[in-house]
Amino acid sequence: MEKKGNILMQRYEIGKLLGQGTFAKVHHARNLKTGESVAIKIIDKQKVMKVGLIDQIKREISVMRLVKHPNVVQLHEVMASKSKIYFAMEYIRGGELFNKVSKGRLKEDAARKYFQQLVAAVDFCHSRGVYHRDLKPENLLLDEFGNLKVSDFGLSALIDSKRQDGLLHTTCGTPAYVAPEVINKRGYDGEKADIWSCGVILFVLLAGYLPFHDSNLMEMYRKISKGEFKCPQWFPPEVKKLLSRILDPNPSTRITVSRIMENSWFRKGFKRIETPDLDLDEQSPRSILEIDDSDTESCSGKNKEDAQPAVAKKPNCLNAFDIISLSPGFDLSGLFEKDRSNSAKSEAWFTTQMPPSMVVSKLEELAVMESFKIKKKDGIVKMQGSKGGRKGQLAIDAEIFEVTPSFHMVEVKKTAGDTMEYVKFRDQELKPSLKDVVWSWEGSGTNLTQQTLPEENVS
Repeated sequence: MEKKGNILMQRYEIGKLLGQGTFAKVHHARNLKTGESVAIKIIDKQKVMKVGLIDQIKREISVMRLVKHPNVVQLHEVMASKSKIYFAMEYIRGGELFNKVSKGRLKEDAARKYFQQLVAAVDFCHSRGVYHRDLKPENLLLDEFGNLKVSDFGLSALIDSKRQDGLLHTTCGTPAYVAPEVINKRGYDGEKADIWSCGVILFVLLAGYLPFHDSNLMEMYRKISKGEFKCPQWFPPEVKKLLSRILDPNPSTRITVSRIMENSWFRKGFKRIETPDLDLDEQSPRSILEIDDSDTESCSGKNKEDAQPAVAKKPNCLNAFDIISLSPGFDLSGLFEKDRSNSAKSEAWFTTQMPPSMVVSKLEELAVMESFKIKKKDGIVKMQGSKGGRKGQLAIDAEIFEVTPSFHMVEVKKTAGDTMEYVKFRDQELKPSLKDVVWSWEGSGTNLTQQTLPEENVS
């Protein structure tokens, strides 16, 4: 671990080891500025790259930025060094829910409370287009107040992961908790698969054992596929009925999250929690993956791999290769990005011969008209809508790059919210408001590289 003594990045004092896996270790740590306890997840960059898991790390960061909920473990920040990636996360003191269940079944009120918090967290994740895909008691933590926190989004999927049929196709999860349609490998709805796992967890909380357990894995899969389980006699009739709707092997007739939350047994003592707005200052998930391997060495010379903040920025100036790489005719992203077609709608570029101050001024005028919050930082204008959309508040970044002193390119991209709402806003509000400063939009029928650049750019 890169550290100077027990201090990481002059921000955290590293403490005892909490856990260890194949590619990562988790340590307790203390924030030197606030004194707050955190958990530092330390990932070996070379190991994850060697086995092709870098996309999984990207996805985990993206997901954890999206799901800011009281019943989800929070990601505070991401840092990186030459050989390590560091997650600074919320420290949960109470351990896994699995440890509590392993001692025996829970009382009805306790089981209901945990189930309510689980469903509330899952409902929020789904509203943000996030599917966990590995819900089980081992991934549910308890804080010092006994509140449940969903953790480990390493196998999660974003809505953009769906294929043209609208379904997910990656088989993953823990066998005893996985939905039958996931096992059958015919494509599945991420929401319905998570709901099934929630049902298995509810059964385990109340029974103290698994509904589909069998020493023979194929026999267990057969029971799961048929939905064959039997509730103990001590289960309340309402719970038996609810479980029969959740553990329905047919995903098309399986109960939805909204229906679960309307159930009379579920609603007893349940209170909805208001979720906070998305923070405009949050770090982009791409930054830790764009860090160069030639990170700055420590000033002391003793530690040549001191961690540096993972705030990798695009160059302030664009060269000819940068410009060509943005042209659809020279787009090489297909060699590296599998889902380029899904993400293309989330970003656009335009060029301008107006000074950056005028571009920013136009964006500020639009923000006022559309009731957007706006922040400016390091050449990036961040805009966040005040209305809650299908997947939360729409958030947009506009970053300005200098091609020549009198010629700039502006990248506009969605950082949160629904893609279709973003496209509608971009085409109906953003583009018309910027018509006086835009020279050319990328993809508007005339590509940047097909036009005559300002004379001073020719060499």
